This record gives sequence, structure tokens and C-alpha cells, in this order.
Amino acid sequence: MTANVNSIHYNAARFLISADKLSQCPEDSGAEVAFAGRSNAGKSSAINALTNNGKLARTSKTPGRTQLINFFDLNIEGLRLVDLPGYGYAKVPIAMKEHWQKHLDQYLQQRYSLKGVVLVMDIRHPMKEFDLMMIEWCKSTHVPLHVLLTKADKLKRGPAQSIVLTLRKELTQILGDKVSVQSFSSLKRAGVDILSARLDEWLSQGFDEYEEEPEES
Repeated sequence: MTANVNSIHYNAARFLISADKLSQCPEDSGAEVAFAGRSNAGKSSAINALTNNGKLARTSKTPGRTQLINFFDLNIEGLRLVDLPGYGYAKVPIAMKEHWQKHLDQYLQQRYSLKGVVLVMDIRHPMKEFDLMMIEWCKSTHVPLHVLLTKADKLKRGPAQSIVLTLRKELTQILGDKVSVQSFSSLKRAGVDILSARLDEWLSQGFDEYEEEPEES
């Protein structure tokens, strides 16, 4: 089945599988979009707001669970959302952080079906070390990046818009037309339409490319 903008329903997302390493991920076909972000940036809340399911991406207080790459099926076969491990958990042992780093890097570098990355940042604390690492990775691999500045309800409209414009200008100088930036509030569901439109674009194009690949003889 070929995806189109009108047929992708994010509220139909359902948990598929958790993977500890690349070999445990689903078959590398179709199209998927990955959500990345530091711990407490609001990544799980953003996914839940997008899918209108407050229990889909659970915020776990157990470090061992947060190290997994979580996959969610959408209503069209072959389309997926991916929740990458959160970073910045102070109590996680260094060995576990290194494990996350290794397997996250393998996923980002080798996953053919990855069509775009949504980088979640707290609008009050953007561009931290992990964010810069993700931006550099997208620059080197030419994977499109959408920056989601969450918790926008914590700021007045003027300051929030100023941060969006400043960051958009800065990142465009680095990534050109492969980056977009928006403000977002999971609490007020503000910006869900902009986010879903970006995902529609990535998933539709990516899946159509997959469908059009010639069969091997």
C-alpha cells in the first residue's frame, strides 16, 4: 500500500517492539521517523501529543528501560515512529551510557528506512551537547532534521518566537534546506499540526521510494 498525506493516522500508532541493538530492530524496509532528545526535554510527551495517546511513549524512571529503541507501527504497513533513548540521566553508569552511544550511532548510521529525525529540545534550554551531536550527525549523513522546541507554554509568545527564529537562522546556515524548526506545547497541543505535516512529508516520500524500488531478478 502506498502512503499519502490523507491516509497516515498517528492516533493509530501502536507499540511494535523494543530493541537493545541494531540486530533486534524490525526489518529495515518501509519508512520511519525517529524522535531523539535529552532526558526531560519532553520527547515522550511530544510523541503522546502527536498520537493523542497519553500512554504510548511512557516516561520511565528506570534507567534500564530508557536505553531501548522503541518502535511504533502506524496504520499503514511499513510506516513507523521510533523513540530513541533519552540522554542526560545523571544516575546512569558510564558503561551504560557508552552502550547507548554505540548502538544509537549504529542505528543512525546504518538504518536505511530512517527518513528523518525529530530532535526534541526544551525551548528554555536548547542546543546542549547531545543536541549538537545530533545536528552534526544529520549534517554528515544528509538526513533531514526537524527541531521541536517543546514546553513553549512556559514562555510568552514573543520570547518563544524569537528563539525559534534565531535557531532557525543558525541551523539553516549549517544544514541548509534540510532543517526546520518549530515551537511546540504538549500541554496545549500547540504545534501538533505542523509536526504531523512534516512527518507526512517524510513518511509519504520515503515509503513511495521504497514502493518504487525494482524487484531483484
